[in-house]
Amino acid sequence: MEKIDHLPEQNMFLIDVGGNRGELHYRLSEQPSGTTSIDFTSTFVPPVFRGKGLAEKLVRAGIKWAKEQGYELHASCWYAAKFIR
Repeated sequence: MEKIDHLPEQNMFLIDVGGNRGELHYRLSEQPSGTTSIDFTSTFVPPVFRGKGLAEKLVRAGIKWAKEQGYELHASCWYAAKFIR
């Protein structure tokens, strides 16, 4: 099972597979209501590892973390948006 690392200082989740990196990037913003929202902005998995569910693992890890923080979920990334609807 691949390990997913969260790098909050870089606003990203990272999965390493044989020295190749898959990434999920996000942006946090404070809303006028006082809540924080998260926008998952992009996902990337090296072509050789596409179709193996790695991007899904990244997105699910990101959503799980964001829900634990109580963030409002958004996704400008089309792939991440599929999991938020």
